[in-house]
Amino acid sequence: MIRIQRAAERYPGGDPAAGIETRHALSFGPHYDPDNLRFGALLAVNEERLAPGAGFDEHPHSHTEIVTWVVEGELTHADSTGHTSVVRPGDLQHLAAAAGVRHVERNDGEVPLVFVQMWLAPLEPGGTPSYEVVRGVGDTYDLPAAGATLRVERLKAGETAELPSAAFTYVHVVRGGVSLGGESLGPGDAARLTGAEGLELQATADTELLTWKMRAP
Repeated sequence: MIRIQRAAERYPGGDPAAGIETRHALSFGPHYDPDNLRFGALLAVNEERLAPGAGFDEHPHSHTEIVTWVVEGELTHADSTGHTSVVRPGDLQHLAAAAGVRHVERNDGEVPLVFVQMWLAPLEPGGTPSYEVVRGVGDTYDLPAAGATLRVERLKAGETAELPSAAFTYVHVVRGGVSLGGESLGPGDAARLTGAEGLELQATADTELLTWKMRAP
């Protein structure tokens, strides 16, 4: 089964007056939808746009694996365990909130910041928070704590890629476009596949995709 969600169908959020614009793929905050609470391990897939100087003040997380992919600009991160970093395009940030952590996310740069942040449910609650930034991440990033693997696809126009066989597969178009199952997907569009096996997508332009392969909960 394939379910397509268009960029325009995401729930709007954030605080535009403060320079924060958010688009939520899944039920989030005041946008409660009992039929859209999660997909596989994914609890949230948020597209964030922060104006220069804007950001999220210190706030808590727990029992969540938070993976962030920067599209444009630079993301400044600081957390209660003492980690600080600047995350740039091509870098992947992973914060395991475990039993509890607080962090700050800001755009301290001079140009707009765009990033995709994905929250996943861990297989086991609790534990000790951890943090890492993978500079220039390769094709895959394993997240065993959530029973998931992220694949970063960079395709030239006309190239094809086979989707991983999995109980749950989530495809997010960062830039460019693809054809999948007879549907055309553009930037911000996403596809949710249940029981995907042997399916293929084709890039209709130079494209960057984030694809999650997830086991059954």
